[in-house]
Amino acid sequence: MALNYCYAYPLRWVCEPQYQFPMKRMYAAVVAIAFCCAANDNSYAQANPDNATWKMQPVSIQTRWAKNVTPQNVLPEYPRPQMVRSEWQNLNGLWEYAITGKDAAKPAQFDGQILVPFPIESALSGVQKPLLPTQRLWYKRSISKPDVTVGKRVLLHFGAVDWDAKVYLNGKEVGGHTGGYQNFSFDITDALKDGTNQLEVAVFDPTDQGINPHGKQVLNPQNIMYTASSGIWQTVWMETVPSAYINNIRLTPDIDKGSLKLEVLTAGKTGDYTVEAIASNGKRVKGKPNAELLLPVPDAKLWSPDQPNLYNLNVKLLYKGKVVDTIGSYFGMRKIEVKKDEKGVDRLFLNNKYTYHLGVLDQGFWPEGLYTAPTDDALQFDIMAIRNMGYNTIRKHIKLEPARWYYHADKAGMLVWQDMVTCANDKPEAKAAFEKENKENIAQLYNYPSIVIWVLFNEGWARYDQKRLTEWMKKEDPSRIVNGHTGENYDRDAPQDVSQKWASSDLTDIHDYPGPGIPPALPGKARVLGEWGGVRVPTLKHQWNDMEGWGYIQVPASAFKMKYDSLIKNLKKFEEQGLSGSIYTEPFDVETEENGMMTYDREVIKVAPEELRNIHGQILAQAKNYAATIGVFQAKIADTANPDLQYATLLEQFKNGKKDSAFLRDLTLMAVRLKDDINMYKLCNTYLSQLSEPMTLNTLTFIDRFTFSINDVGFNIIQKNKEKAIEILGYKKVNDILKSCIFEDEIKPYVSDIKINPDWNVLEKKLVNKYNAPGEEILLTAKSTHMLNRKDWPNFVASTSALVNKYGQNMSTTTLNNYAWTIFENVSDTSLLKEALVWSRASLQDEISPDKYDTYANLLHKIGRQKEAVEWEQKAVDMQPGPNVFTQTLEKMKRGEKTWN
Repeated sequence: MALNYCYAYPLRWVCEPQYQFPMKRMYAAVVAIAFCCAANDNSYAQANPDNATWKMQPVSIQTRWAKNVTPQNVLPEYPRPQMVRSEWQNLNGLWEYAITGKDAAKPAQFDGQILVPFPIESALSGVQKPLLPTQRLWYKRSISKPDVTVGKRVLLHFGAVDWDAKVYLNGKEVGGHTGGYQNFSFDITDALKDGTNQLEVAVFDPTDQGINPHGKQVLNPQNIMYTASSGIWQTVWMETVPSAYINNIRLTPDIDKGSLKLEVLTAGKTGDYTVEAIASNGKRVKGKPNAELLLPVPDAKLWSPDQPNLYNLNVKLLYKGKVVDTIGSYFGMRKIEVKKDEKGVDRLFLNNKYTYHLGVLDQGFWPEGLYTAPTDDALQFDIMAIRNMGYNTIRKHIKLEPARWYYHADKAGMLVWQDMVTCANDKPEAKAAFEKENKENIAQLYNYPSIVIWVLFNEGWARYDQKRLTEWMKKEDPSRIVNGHTGENYDRDAPQDVSQKWASSDLTDIHDYPGPGIPPALPGKARVLGEWGGVRVPTLKHQWNDMEGWGYIQVPASAFKMKYDSLIKNLKKFEEQGLSGSIYTEPFDVETEENGMMTYDREVIKVAPEELRNIHGQILAQAKNYAATIGVFQAKIADTANPDLQYATLLEQFKNGKKDSAFLRDLTLMAVRLKDDINMYKLCNTYLSQLSEPMTLNTLTFIDRFTFSINDVGFNIIQKNKEKAIEILGYKKVNDILKSCIFEDEIKPYVSDIKINPDWNVLEKKLVNKYNAPGEEILLTAKSTHMLNRKDWPNFVASTSALVNKYGQNMSTTTLNNYAWTIFENVSDTSLLKEALVWSRASLQDEISPDKYDTYANLLHKIGRQKEAVEWEQKAVDMQPGPNVFTQTLEKMKRGEKTWN
């Protein structure tokens, strides 16, 4: 665990495929390059003159459907297509909102209006503010009491609220729910009063900082992670039901027996009640509620990607022969399994026929709505666009969608691999939440014929008890295939026992970027490629962030079709060897991730759809027949011309006086791509110096990328507008920009050589007076690093302790752990070791790892607290069992031996 520390100054270039930026923000001992999610300058905002209190906030790009969103027209469709009733009221629209401290009392005053159900971080919410783990989000609106004569009941439904919701009616709590992806309901009849009622919802969402299962939404977005989505993000609605009513149905098709197993689950007293179900084929079944019934479906029209046949289903609840409740539903007859083909190869079979799953990894994000699609048409478009490209499968990645998404997938004949949402960490409470929500996920999505595979774990993220949980999932739903672990690390060239890598799973599954590749063959398991591809094709003017696009590999638009065709030809070879499915990353760009077949705004497709279908026809013959109906799909074909060829002409226009903002921004980025450093800085400073309103997300992101010195225009803009900048970018990002520049100009000359011993008191007085907290923090950071490199351990400990005590909340836990380990390795002074123990303890506050447990245990051991040391080292062993350095260290501790040299 030896660590090498060095100074990391911005002395070289980052060799990124399209852009190069000088390296910066590298003033700490442990270096990290952080990429932020941001926007470029062609911002949009949807204003509504009839609702002056609400407007869509600026966003770098937006889809064509965003303009159709108004407070009077917010996802008005019935939200639950498999249980349709007529008496319902949509509660989407303008609500009041307030953000308070997590433990604060209910707010007396609210901050403004929010458009439900868009996450508070989204542009369409009208708020576009982050919700921090230290905060609570409050919603409020008025509702009227529906007609509840003749014993009717009123149900309040939430499609999804992320993460911990408590619901109040007229000041009284009527219920709560934890889980960011599951629908939930309360009977609010008894809490309603005549006339107007006050409905309030309080939401706590730690995003990626708590025990809550969460997707790829994070507080600080970076590559492969995206902007957080907190609070209400699916439709809120009320419906009126009788005193005894149909609460749910459970549908299991059996195509071999020609029947549908049906369970009608009810609520209320149903002792003298019966149920009746009638399918659109004319067949019916009668029986008792909450019992298994068999509905005949002879000579069934099977559901498949090529013929997505669905049967309508009418379900009635009767009291002594009189109908008291009715729902409309539907079902599909299909069967999914792993079995051997005519050559004895284990394959994926649909309806007793081998069917290759040619799919994409769909994240389900929207530029203006984040987790929430702007309209139902937009939601449907994504599925139809993917089918129009010639795919028959979607892997829904670490997210559950609204019920209507699965309804559209059912109608389109799209096979769906449904991921479970990632467990947060290894804490017992996190595991309990993960398992609770998995059970709810399967129950909620059970009836959709499109879902054919459950995916338990992804790439080892917070994986535990894989065999047990895979077997539990198969028992919970024997009608589907279970993928216990997609993306298992696997070296096909190294001898190894792979039998446990996919224990109890129906599939072996690897990820291979760019790939393609194939996992090993194991008896009884089909072989699939859970992720591959990731080819970045930047599309100017259609980027979330025009400076930070990312992909696994990159090709220009002109070369993408040929590249993709060659990849599919290789994929076909693996299919012939036994591969049954593949998931390409991905159908749409997502924020800075630009490896989609279409841009994030769904405006540009990077290969013409008819050409994609022909390419896919090499592996899936029927792909050529997946063309969308005219009018359903609309997109421009990517321009394959190289705009940078015009650079010299455009630069001449700049020198001749052309200086409008959009032109200067584009030209600056063009200069970056062409490595014209001299003109890049001139263009950048000209652009920033003439902006009338620099305090926008897009401009501040630009400033972040092009500000390296206290003399840069961007630094002065941040300094003069610090509070506003923090509100937009967050404290850490703004602080990092300032510290980087201060270090470059004010500190770097004094620490460029370890032989130099500057007068730290003079520097401190100068920097604190001039720059306040950022000056002091970067000085302490530089001092710690300098003392470390000089191996001046007493002064290193003193400066680091001062840094931790005052600015520890800004330090990464990895840095704290590394500092503590360095003292353990190099120091015997007990007082210094105790200081390092404090840092080590602080590193355990999140992102727990065996390395951090090991550091803490070793420090305890070295200062003589052997019993405690053994307890903590055991935690490291529990996290990473087997013969390794942790088990060796534990044995030494138990014997009372030294664990240091």
